[in-house]
Amino acid sequence: MVPADVFRDRSVLHGEHVRLEPLGPAVLEDYLRALDDPEVRRSTGSHTVADRTTVERWLASRHEHHDRADWAVVRAADGAFLGEAVLNDLDPDNGSCNFRILLGGPHQGRGYGTEAVRLAVGEAFARGLHRVSLGVFEFNARAQRVYEKCGFVVEGRCRDVLHWDGRWHDEIVMSVLAGELRRPARRAGGALPARRSQVARGRGGGI
Repeated sequence: MVPADVFRDRSVLHGEHVRLEPLGPAVLEDYLRALDDPEVRRSTGSHTVADRTTVERWLASRHEHHDRADWAVVRAADGAFLGEAVLNDLDPDNGSCNFRILLGGPHQGRGYGTEAVRLAVGEAFARGLHRVSLGVFEFNARAQRVYEKCGFVVEGRCRDVLHWDGRWHDEIVMSVLAGELRRPARRAGGALPARRSQVARGRGGGI
């Protein structure tokens, strides 16, 4: 349905408050700090600490993989690194992929994640994909609300996926189809409303 290298050419995606740039080694220090954030580790279910050398090699190889799109989420106003947004697990024959997003703790709850979700998922549909799915842990109710705000619907629940702080947690599976992505409503005069929500996982981290 779509080419196996559908993400070969990765564009910079521009929003009102954030832009998505191809992810690479230039953001290594900020990326490591985000991965080490306790809330990000909980939201992603990451029990191990990121190894610097491994992460550095991984960032350097992003441009070599054309079956996925890895973006750095940066603030439009000053170019500050906020996190990442990723389309991966491509199924070209069925036109589907997974989505995940991560924002460092200081940048959560400011609407950046909501805008990044819409930019990345909108790009997937612009490239001909039909379905984008994600997973979010049950304890992240704010993430679920933001995904629903963007058009994702709950498809099911995977039980006891994560063991964290002595408790088991389920994963909520969600998806959005082409034509279902919800854009922000415009105010009178054409201005966009303020965005104040927070997102997490898919298997990504807090936003």
